[in-house]
Amino acid sequence: MSDAVISCSGLGKAFQDGDRQIEVLSGVDFSLRAGERVAIVGQSGCGKSTLLNLLGGLEVPTTGRVYVAGEVMSEMSDLKRSQWRNQRLGFVFQFHHLLPEFTALEAVAMPARIAGASKSQANQLAAKLLERVGLQDRGGHRPAALSGGERQRVAIARALINNPRCVLMDEPTGNLDPESAAQILTLMESLEWGQTGFVVVTHDRQVANQMARQLTLIDGRLVGDHDAVA
Repeated sequence: MSDAVISCSGLGKAFQDGDRQIEVLSGVDFSLRAGERVAIVGQSGCGKSTLLNLLGGLEVPTTGRVYVAGEVMSEMSDLKRSQWRNQRLGFVFQFHHLLPEFTALEAVAMPARIAGASKSQANQLAAKLLERVGLQDRGGHRPAALSGGERQRVAIARALINNPRCVLMDEPTGNLDPESAAQILTLMESLEWGQTGFVVVTHDRQVANQMARQLTLIDGRLVGDHDAVA
């Protein structure tokens, strides 16, 4: 795991439901190398989003450990874990989670500002990223003035601004109409981002097939690892 940007070992997650304990994930081992792209597929409710939340430090595992850049997420203080997420991880969710009062430029720049960049530095980086996702003319628009596909492209740019070790995507096309989903798929195909790794949770086989590896989550375990793209 020493060369992995993100990995987990013996990862498990259980929830208490009254007197019952419901095991969602069990004994999950996973490793992502720098620059690698992996899709995690599976039926609705199988625990894909829970796994992504654990990898991103948004939830704490019941068993096992998650390593990001060689450090154990669950052993960090809340402050360090937040800083680690901001500086080393990027997130793209099914819903864009853009704050309505901020423009596209401000939304993309925000993680860089939190990481300590000046306003001018953050805005310059954000403008370059908006250009890369085809929104160079939309930086001054707030979410209400953007289409669903444009909002998701803003979310992708925001996830990339701190040059993260890994970007975690949860159903990035799941809330879009077919045309917008196709645009996001095209964007994902064209993204070249150096040593940043990508983990994409999706039910969309078109999205999954763009990743170098596919893993299937069945009964709380990752199985069926195979090459998706030669």
